[in-house]
Amino acid sequence: MAGRVEGKVAFITGAARGQGRAHAVRMAQEGADIIAVDICRQVETVDKIAASTPEDLAETADLVKNAGRRIYTAEVDVRDYDALKAAVDAGVEEFGRLDIIVANAGIGNGGQTLDKTSEEDWNAMIDVNLSGVWKTVKAGVPHILEGGRGGSIILTSSVGGLKAYPHTGHYIAAKHGVVGLMRTFAVELGAQNIRVNSVHPTNVNTPLYMNEGTMKLFRPDLENPTADDMKIVAQLMHTLPIGWVEPEDIANAVLFLASDEARFITGVTLPVDGGSCLK
Repeated sequence: MAGRVEGKVAFITGAARGQGRAHAVRMAQEGADIIAVDICRQVETVDKIAASTPEDLAETADLVKNAGRRIYTAEVDVRDYDALKAAVDAGVEEFGRLDIIVANAGIGNGGQTLDKTSEEDWNAMIDVNLSGVWKTVKAGVPHILEGGRGGSIILTSSVGGLKAYPHTGHYIAAKHGVVGLMRTFAVELGAQNIRVNSVHPTNVNTPLYMNEGTMKLFRPDLENPTADDMKIVAQLMHTLPIGWVEPEDIANAVLFLASDEARFITGVTLPVDGGSCLK
């Protein structure tokens, strides 16, 4: 089935690479124009994961254009509401409407138990992974309301938004908070035919997961663990025989929630987790 979001416009954060890029490309393949933002620089407390770059965002733009759709890009920190609003306002001015919001941008930092987590790591995590989601919806939803056609909002949470893991308590808290945002937005916006759902990925093959810090977190018994070393432990998290999924697996779920195929689905926490929530 082609054209599942034909003629619609999607606002996507964290779009320079990884899941955000996959969402942009998948929706473009199905007929949507894209407003894509990303910080494209290092977040101050993230020192073990390479930052996205302006070149990454430009590559996303090329991929969307190659799919035959238009794209507006901006380098924006989701902690900056005014910059978010300016970007989405400019994109809507160019494309004429907004139908879909995908609040995807997020970070990973720390690795300590909660009692040893630094205030700097905590604040950055909550500001980006929770407050940034709220600010993204706040910036975009007036345009969906103005259109009067309804719409779809998808918030990226995590398996960690449904259950706890050690050494990532600030991340767990933020991702649980995203579920609260999703449910409240779903209740508040439902009368305007705006659906709000969250996706809950397990480990995803992106730089946020595939990095030295995460590998050492999974395999503290090894001095220089590899992805293959990490996979041995990561498989234990799932009922399916996998260590992680691909960004496109999450993008397919997001596309479904954005499309009219999900027209009566709202307030749902949708895991894409290889059965992780069963463990």
